[in-house]
Amino acid sequence: MYKSGMFRGSMVALVTPMQVDGSVDYESLAGLVEFHIENNTTAIVSMGTTGESATLDLDEHCEVMARTVEMVNGRIPVIAGTGANSTSEAIELTRCAQQGGADACLLVTPYYNKPPQQGLYLHHKKIAEIVDIPQILYNVPGRTAVDMLPETVKRLSAIDNIIGIKDATGDLDRLAQMQALLGDAEFEIYSGDDETGTEFMLRGGHGVISVTSNVAPEAMAAMCAAALAGDRERAESLNQPLTGLHSQLFLEANPIPVKWALNQMKLIPPGIRLPLVEFAEQYHQLLREAMLQAGVIR
Repeated sequence: MYKSGMFRGSMVALVTPMQVDGSVDYESLAGLVEFHIENNTTAIVSMGTTGESATLDLDEHCEVMARTVEMVNGRIPVIAGTGANSTSEAIELTRCAQQGGADACLLVTPYYNKPPQQGLYLHHKKIAEIVDIPQILYNVPGRTAVDMLPETVKRLSAIDNIIGIKDATGDLDRLAQMQALLGDAEFEIYSGDDETGTEFMLRGGHGVISVTSNVAPEAMAAMCAAALAGDRERAESLNQPLTGLHSQLFLEANPIPVKWALNQMKLIPPGIRLPLVEFAEQYHQLLREAMLQAGVIR
């Protein structure tokens, strides 16, 4: 059952491990779950962008969400990525997540078809009314070609089971705009941008749904805890070794670099699905240096 504040801190946008042939590697997925629990990750986001949700079919998508819930076994919350650019498909995926035992769903704004603000509002309103599970909005205009404006977030915040938003604009002014509109409402605001995540939390954000946490979960968890406690000096000090990862994990489209990094750490096989391809060799050294700086390899 959802309780206000249960999703806070360092929440990993988890990769979906795959064999070279593209099949999902559930043994490696179980290993990643244990890796994150042991290293203080506060929640797992299954089947988001980093989990390659765009290239798994509906049955695979539902199975990965359900098996992740089983592997976690109630030790930390699981948030399931169930967004789609078809409202009916998003409803179906959200039902799957609920049936699979997820604690909440993360729903990206409908991509490609560029709905107006009223379309965004009605899309999310309909899903929330039909599927009674806590839902987190996800605004990432750099991928979707549509930007959910703060005024629309405010309208949707009035719906009981829409509990928060992941904002991946990287714009700290956007955080301030949402805070001003939302006032004292119990509505969570999460960063979806690792580079600005520390400052986002120091300014009142509630956590980060993070790519970097895949590679450096313990360090990210410590940094987030300091930032949420308002300890600027400690949070910035802990974040400093991670700055290379925050940028170099995006040398190519996510999750290409992070899957390569996890393979280098011997945590997952090298598989990734087309149209994504293996990480370009010209970038290997740059990311390796960032991993060394963060202390995740030697």
